[in-house]
Amino acid sequence: MSSISAGTAIGTALVITGDTTGDFVLKTNGGTTALTLGTNQIATSAATFVDVYGKVRAIPQSGSAKTTSYQLAISDVGQMIQVGSGGSITIPDATFSAGDAVVIFNNTSGSITVTCSITTAYIGGTDADKATVSLATRGVCNVLFISGTVCVITGNVS
Repeated sequence: MSSISAGTAIGTALVITGDTTGDFVLKTNGGTTALTLGTNQIATSAATFVDVYGKVRAIPQSGSAKTTSYQLAISDVGQMIQVGSGGSITIPDATFSAGDAVVIFNNTSGSITVTCSITTAYIGGTDADKATVSLATRGVCNVLFISGTVCVITGNVS
């Protein structure tokens, strides 16, 4: 592995520099700082960070608002499901993996039912398995999968 020293051009767009504090600074050829890696190993930038899933720390909406019965899918992981008029949500069994998470927003004027077809579904802070939960009007809930057969639901649910 070769090292890169300060002032080294990387292609035609970026230049590595250093500053008086010992920070590693990545700048555009125009001189604008793109990224700073401090001696404390914390990266800072004024840019928006994105990865293959979209903006980091953003929760994108998965498709359009659901207005009929909708079963959560693997493609919904890390996304927000909005329920519109007439919509409902089902959490399937043996579909998700430990650590997967989905956010559900009820954008209706009444409570909606979230059907828990998954083997075990808990409301956060309780010890009772739930077959259904009620998500309040304009309420938000998070579904965190502990395994493919266990989830915990937190938020405006009962």
